[in-house]
Amino acid sequence: VQLVESGGGSVQPGGSLTLSCEASGTVSSIDAMGWYRQAPGKARELVASTTSAGSTNYGDSVKGRFTISSVNAMNWVYLQMNSLKPEDTAVYYCNARGYESPWKTYETWGQGTQVTVSE
Repeated sequence: VQLVESGGGSVQPGGSLTLSCEASGTVSSIDAMGWYRQAPGKARELVASTTSAGSTNYGDSVKGRFTISSVNAMNWVYLQMNSLKPEDTAVYYCNARGYESPWKTYETWGQGTQVTVSE
C-alpha cells in the first residue's frame, strides 16, 4: 500500500484546511488509517484515526475542531481542520495499518505535508 498526501499549506489562525490522503495498492488489506503530525523538536503524535468498521479516534488537542472521514472503503481519507491555531503547525503524515496475511500486520506512511498556521 502506498499513500500520497495533499492539501497542506499556510493559513491564518481561525482558518480551515482539508488534507487528503489517497491509498493505492492492496487497499482492501487496510484496517485503519489515520493522520499524525510532528512539529519541530517534538515527537510524532496522533491527530485522528478511523477504522474500516467506522470508528474514529482523536487527539485531545484537536477534538471538536478536526474531523476525519474516509470514502471508497479506505481508498481516500480526509482530515477537515477548522479553527486552526498556531500550535497546529506541523508536518502531517498519513498512516495506514492492515494485514498482509491473517498473522502478519503492516504499517505504512505517506511522505508528509506541511501545515503552517500564522498571522
